Amino acid sequence: MGEALIVCDPEILNGKPIVKGTRISVALIMQCIASGMTKEDILRGYPTLTQEGLEAALDFAARQFEGEEVRFFENR
Repeated sequence: MGEALIVCDPEILNGKPIVKGTRISVALIMQCIASGMTKEDILRGYPTLTQEGLEAALDFAARQFEGEEVRFFENR
């Protein structure tokens, strides 16, 4: 998909994965999603982010969990 749109540069955000041509990290996008923002909200809030960059970041994040076991814990 758009993996070429996700890059790591040690000079930008300490090498965190970012959307190419921006200072927007994949982690920031995931935090936005987790806080309830829609894709449209994110694109409005970050005008340098393209639809393709957003989709690439979501795809990149999802691929990080391939083969991982997900466990759910009860709050005690």
